[in-house]
Amino acid sequence: MRKKYIREYVIVMVMIILCCCGCSLPTSKTADASDDGTGFIKSGVGYYDSKDTAVLVKKNEEDSTITLLNIKVGRNYTLKYDGATQIEDKHKQALSMSQVMPGDIVDVTFVKQSKRLNSIRQSSESWSYGAVEKYSFGRNNQTMAIGDEEYELYDNVPVISNNTEGELMDLNAQDILTVQGIDHTVYSITVDKGHGYLRLDNDQYFIGGWIEVGQKVIQPITEGMLLVVPEGTYQVLLTNTRIQGTKEVTIDRDGEVALDVGDIKPEEAKYGTILFSINPSDTTLYIDGNQQDYDKPVTLEYGIHQMIAKAEGYKTVTQYIKVGQETATISVELEAQSEEDKDADMDGDADTENSTEENEDSMIEGNSMSSNNTVTAASPAPYLNTTASASSTTKKVYIDSPEGAELYLDSNYIGIVPVAFSKSPGTHIVSLRKTGYQTKSYTLQIDAEDKDITYSFAELVHSAGIGLNTEIEYPFGT
Repeated sequence: MRKKYIREYVIVMVMIILCCCGCSLPTSKTADASDDGTGFIKSGVGYYDSKDTAVLVKKNEEDSTITLLNIKVGRNYTLKYDGATQIEDKHKQALSMSQVMPGDIVDVTFVKQSKRLNSIRQSSESWSYGAVEKYSFGRNNQTMAIGDEEYELYDNVPVISNNTEGELMDLNAQDILTVQGIDHTVYSITVDKGHGYLRLDNDQYFIGGWIEVGQKVIQPITEGMLLVVPEGTYQVLLTNTRIQGTKEVTIDRDGEVALDVGDIKPEEAKYGTILFSINPSDTTLYIDGNQQDYDKPVTLEYGIHQMIAKAEGYKTVTQYIKVGQETATISVELEAQSEEDKDADMDGDADTENSTEENEDSMIEGNSMSSNNTVTAASPAPYLNTTASASSTTKKVYIDSPEGAELYLDSNYIGIVPVAFSKSPGTHIVSLRKTGYQTKSYTLQIDAEDKDITYSFAELVHSAGIGLNTEIEYPFGT
């Protein structure tokens, strides 16, 4: 009987102990939150002990890790996820990790010591604009305009392209973006459609002509040029005197294509005879900068030529003429100046390259001699309407690294780094190229201050390697 009482006593005591232990177990996953100065919020001793609102800047599905940017401190940390990690969209619907993308603003919970990701959810407080083409950045890159709306830029805003984190200057104005933020602040920029590079091989016949890349890029061809082109497939049109050709090219993001145009040969030179009829009779005529005697027919090579007609007391006419037949006539009628026009044309005797152009650039084609002696103005050729570069100062822009790389300014070859070029205020693209390495470009905002500027860019990445950002492993100091 005594043994029975002892046994019952032991059972009762065990049950009391278990009840007491049960009362001490956590009844929820989190406890009172506190901020320890790292930007994370500690959350008790349950399934996780920390939580954060961050930007997902990189995924590595091979080793099941994600890299996050802590918004408060502005530093990166890495967490590991597994099959038990809870993954949701902002509406708490289940997702797979492949559906959570770099650039997303997310709420995460995790275990600090083991760096295990407990849950990740697209932040319900965030907004996202995709396929953004109309955008610009304010002075010192502190603001970003999307359409007509202006937003503040987070100081450490990541620019993510191909799962790699970069900077604002890595962007090109032709890039198409996804922009995400909270309230009126932009916290991430992802490149949906980026840019690559195009250079010409065996282009000696085209130097001084024009290149058109699918209406995306139109500019003069210079020796050794390197074009920055939006990724995609294009028809490339190359034109110069007595030569024209079209080729197809595909530009990959951050890739470089060398387009061989040596198989496009020039035709035998053809010439047309133009008879000019110009009023008033004392007009001075220039063709391609050379003064012409238009009392007799003028012989010009087939192609496009610049014509300037000037007379005292009349508005200067600047037009482009297209010669494409053996004989033609062109009539030019100058318009008399008003008193206001005369004040603006005091430099009428200056060099024709700097003459005042009272008319917009236009292009006319000489009519056949068998037709009536009138000309009709055609729409200006788009590739002839180039934008004048900003006035330069006597100051310089110095590029001192990466040493040995070829430097291109707005697609034109400058030299080998270290190198310098004249300072010209405005937006400019510098590209760095080196055989065996990935070509890289940066968009620079050059100020108008009367002082030199020096840029030091990162070393180029070997073409067989992968550009990896340096990460600060969690936990980090304050």
